[in-house]
Amino acid sequence: MVNDTISDMLTRIRNANMIKHQIVQIPSTKMSRSIAKILKEEGYIEDFESYVEDNKHYLLLSLKYIGKSRVSVISKLKRISKPGLRVYSNSKELPRVLNDLGIAIISTSKGVMTNTKARELGIGGEVLCYIW
Repeated sequence: MVNDTISDMLTRIRNANMIKHQIVQIPSTKMSRSIAKILKEEGYIEDFESYVEDNKHYLLLSLKYIGKSRVSVISKLKRISKPGLRVYSNSKELPRVLNDLGIAIISTSKGVMTNTKARELGIGGEVLCYIW
């Protein structure tokens, strides 16, 4: 059993990107579905769908590549808040990833969202990861 499901998800995506896989399978949790939804809305993945196999829930993420050389849209995924060291940020100190070229995924009291949406709503939370 995996303790840190977010790190597991990011590592699976990172590994699939390295070897240019089209789809990647990850165990489904509420948090991984929320992150997958944000990745789709922001254009980092094509699509995702959930399915059940042997009474276990999984997500299938369809990764996005550009051109014939298949350059990955996601160039870097970085986990910020870890189980041993949680990182929180208030609304005034939300991180900017590459001057807003990338996104930070924040877990707030209103749900999981990007740093720009949290800044618009004026709320802070736990900084989960950076993506660019």
